[in-house]
Order: sequence, then structure tokens, then C-alpha cells
Amino acid sequence: MNQRPLRKEVPEGYRPLIVPRALKRMNGGKSMDEQKQAHESKVSASPIKNKVGSLFIPVRDIEKSRDWYCRILGLNTADCAILSGHLCPLPMEGTGIILDTMPMWGGQEPGGAPSIETPAFMLMTKDLQGSLDYMKELGVEFVTEIEHDHWFVVKDLDGNKLMICRE
Repeated sequence: MNQRPLRKEVPEGYRPLIVPRALKRMNGGKSMDEQKQAHESKVSASPIKNKVGSLFIPVRDIEKSRDWYCRILGLNTADCAILSGHLCPLPMEGTGIILDTMPMWGGQEPGGAPSIETPAFMLMTKDLQGSLDYMKELGVEFVTEIEHDHWFVVKDLDGNKLMICRE
């Protein structure tokens, strides 16, 4: 990499930029850099983290759904307790998944809470073809076959669309 040495002398005719007082007064007496820093500190001052805790998946029958997801993800059902009669957190690497009959969000309606019609997240795999074959063995309903040699979509028992994606 070719780097030029920093100049130590000031070039002939150089004059530093002088910001007119009127402009500084219009901007609260702050330079552009000071304004930018003030804006950035406001943006980063949010108490909300840029971190996803868990994803909720609406289900109608919490026990059947727990068993289905445990089979799909290779989890032991004994490690997936049903809480308060409607929640089932699944032990995941990274962001969590919580199966929920959604009593507050339409779960008590005759059809239950609406299903996820567009895949909202990806379940990762190192073996895409093996994952597709495994899902076929389990009799899972397919929405797509492998697309772009990278992903496919299936439906769970409640019609939620789940994407399985190559890592």
C-alpha cells in the first residue's frame, strides 16, 4: 500500500475555514461536527436494544405443536415445558422460539390466532438436501422445493410458513 507522508508545513495561500458568526448562531452556536455528534448521541440513547429476544409462533394445540417442533428440531419434549397452559419456549441456539396459543391475540377465536403467511425467520441447516429429505420422511407439507440451492419453505401443523435455509 502506497502512503504519502503527512505534510508538516502549511501550504502557501492556505486559509482555515472561518464559519460566520451568524451561521453559528442559527445552529445554536455549534459547528457541523458538534451538531452531528449531538444527533448521534440522541440516536444511540434509545433504551431499546437492537437484539431480538424470542419469536412467537401462533399455534392451536400447544402439546401437538410442541411435539412437532421437537421432532423437527431434534429436541427432547421433556426439555420443553408448557407454561401457563399456552406457552412453550423451545431451547434454541441464538434467538428463542416460543410456541403460543395466543389467548390475547385471537387464540380464543374459533380459527385461533392467524398463522404466519410469509416466512418471518429462517431455521438454519448445514445439510439442505438432508433437511428436505428429513422433512419429507416426516410428512411435512411443502410450500416450495429447494430454491436457488439455498432454501425451502414448509408449513407447520397450523399452516405457519417456515423457511429452512443453508448456513
